[in-house]
Order: sequence, then structure tokens, then C-alpha cells
Amino acid sequence: MLALRLLQDPLYRRYWLALFVSQLGTWMQAASMGWLVLLLTGSAERLGLVVAFQFLPSLLFSLPAGVLADRYPKRTLLLLTQGGMALLALLMALGIFAGVLRYPHVLLFALLYGALNAMDQPVRQSFTVELAGRERYPGAIALNSFGFNTSRLVGPALAGLLIARYGVGASFLANALSFLPLLLVLLRLPGGRGNGGEDLPWWREAGEGLAFVRGHPVVRRVVGLVLFASLLGMNFQTLVPAYARLVLGLEAQGFGLLLSSVGVGAVLAALVMAFTGRPRPHRLLLGVFFLALAHLGLFFKPFPLIPLFLALGGFGMISVLINANTLVQLSVPDRLRGRVMAVYTLVMLGTGPLGAYLTGLLFELLGGEKAALLLGGSLLLLGAHQLRRGWPRESSPPA
Repeated sequence: MLALRLLQDPLYRRYWLALFVSQLGTWMQAASMGWLVLLLTGSAERLGLVVAFQFLPSLLFSLPAGVLADRYPKRTLLLLTQGGMALLALLMALGIFAGVLRYPHVLLFALLYGALNAMDQPVRQSFTVELAGRERYPGAIALNSFGFNTSRLVGPALAGLLIARYGVGASFLANALSFLPLLLVLLRLPGGRGNGGEDLPWWREAGEGLAFVRGHPVVRRVVGLVLFASLLGMNFQTLVPAYARLVLGLEAQGFGLLLSSVGVGAVLAALVMAFTGRPRPHRLLLGVFFLALAHLGLFFKPFPLIPLFLALGGFGMISVLINANTLVQLSVPDRLRGRVMAVYTLVMLGTGPLGAYLTGLLFELLGGEKAALLLGGSLLLLGAHQLRRGWPRESSPPA
């Protein structure tokens, strides 16, 4: 199995373990962010606005980041983005502990953190291929997704405990410290080198990535499906805290449990991919239907089953993202990898602002159950339309 063979590589193992620690802190912070905003404002719409601010920079910076990823050493770029996010988390923790943090500060933090994350995503995904090797990439993405979603499972639960015992600021401080192992590992990795520039404006180089996505039938189809699935069905950072607080009336630990349920399903999806190898388009479509079923289940509000529906949503989300990401990565030539993955990141994260705000707004206008019904029904129609169209023949990855 490719994932286990990768862990036997000491270089990649150190990188993966450090990345896992960093992701654990990131999910602790993500859970705490939603709770902090609801404590400050009590508004699902304002929570949606914060999440939108965090994803908004993807619309501006993803394409330039892809050009940078193809031009310059990716390790150097990662040191800058990861170090910047660590500093921002530390400043947030200090502001909370000092009692001076207000809602506008949270919006500013979300915007700056989102800008660094938008730069980080295409660079890190390209760096993973560079570090693991193209032939081992399906195993690398399954392994990374397993770590990412295990942290999604454990992080919110830890955040709930920290919030209950030490306050919200403790989670932000934990996230700031969690970057240190990854920064140390990156400093010890070979520096690498970029491909160099072509003396073209960045938008001309970025245009090559866009042209590839438009001209490749599989990549175009995958990116289009991710766009709508992300817009309608992957806004758990808004959906879960709003549903937990405003529909179910839960406190911090109950909220952490629900968010961890999403992580359970996500980990199971990552394990399925780790054991079954290369991606398949039908798994991507199945993920969309799982997302639809998860949202439709929330409409009926069967409390004992809500964690199960959220776990199903996590499974569907990661099934979509792993299969989509790997299908794109295996289709793109190395010289365009950073720019094509920037387009993918732009679509995946760039829909976040609108999707997060849309989810929060629907909660305000319709209430939680009807909002979930509308989102779930839209996802169901999306999956049925994609299934009816069929898939391009050349989409099947090589054996």
C-alpha cells in the first residue's frame, strides 16, 4: 500500500508527523473561531461573514500563488506562509487573554489568515508531489488526508475541553505553538529550487493554468463539480456551530462533539482511499450524494442521529476532495502543477466566502431545518445532473 510505504521514508514521515501536529492546532482554532464569534455576537449571519472573510483572499491570491509555486523554491514559500499563520494565531490568543478582542478584530484576523492560507494551499499541494514523487502521490494524498481528518476529529474535541477549562484563547495559543514542529522540519529539508520565471507578467503565466483546466475534459469536469459541491455542501464551519447553538441549544462540549462527528466520517473516507488506491470518478459523485443526504437528515432534526448524519457529510466531503484532487494532480504536467492547483484552490476555497455567507443567511431567514433542506435538495439535484451526463471516457485513471 502506497501510504504505508511512504511512512517508511524517514524524510516524508517527519514531514507528515509535523504537518499532522500543525493541522491539529488548525482545527482547534477553527472550532474555537465559530464559538468565539457566537459568544461575541450571537449571530449565525456574522459567523458566516467571518468564515467568508477567511476564504475571500482565495479569490485574489490563489492564482498568483500558483505562479510563485512554479517559479520559486516551495520550501521557502512554505516557511513564510506557515510562520505568518503562527504569528497571527499568537496575536489572537494574546488579544483574547488581554480582554481587548472585539468582532472587527476577528474579521481582520480572518482576512489576514485567509490570505496566508490562500498562498499556502497550492504551494503545499505542489510540494507534496515534489517530496513524495509523482508515482507515490495517490498514497501521499490519502495519507495526508487521513492526518488532516484525524486532526479534524480530535481537534474540535480538544478545543471544547480547552474552552471549558481555560477559555477560547487557549485554542488559539495551541494553534500558534503547533506550527513549530513543521517549521523546524521545513528548515531541515533540502532547499529545492523553482522552475524560474519566463519573463512574463504573472497573469500571463496564470493564464496557462486556466487554459489547461478549460481544455482538459476531465479536469474541467472535476473543477466544475467541486465548485458547486463546495458552494452548497461543505460549509461545516458555519453549519455546525450555528446548528449546535441556535437549533439544538448545545454548549461548547456538545458543539465539539458534533464537529468531531464530521471528522469521524472524514477519517473513514481517507482510510477507504488509503486502502483502495487510485481515485475513481464514481466515488466523487457518491460523495456528492452523501453530502446531500447529510443535509437532508438535519432537516428532520432526529437528535440521536444528528452525529451520524454529520459523519456521513464528512465522508462525502472527503470523498469528493480526495478523488477530485488526485484526478487533477495525475492529469497535469509538472511544469504547470502549481498554476493548475492554484485554479483548483481558487475554486475550492474561493467559493467559501459565498457559501459560508449563504449558509449563515439561510439560517437567519429560514431557520436551521429549512436551510438544511434547501442545501440538501440542491446537492441532490447536482448529483443527479452529473450522473445523467455520464463521465468523459478518458477520465478513468490508468491502472
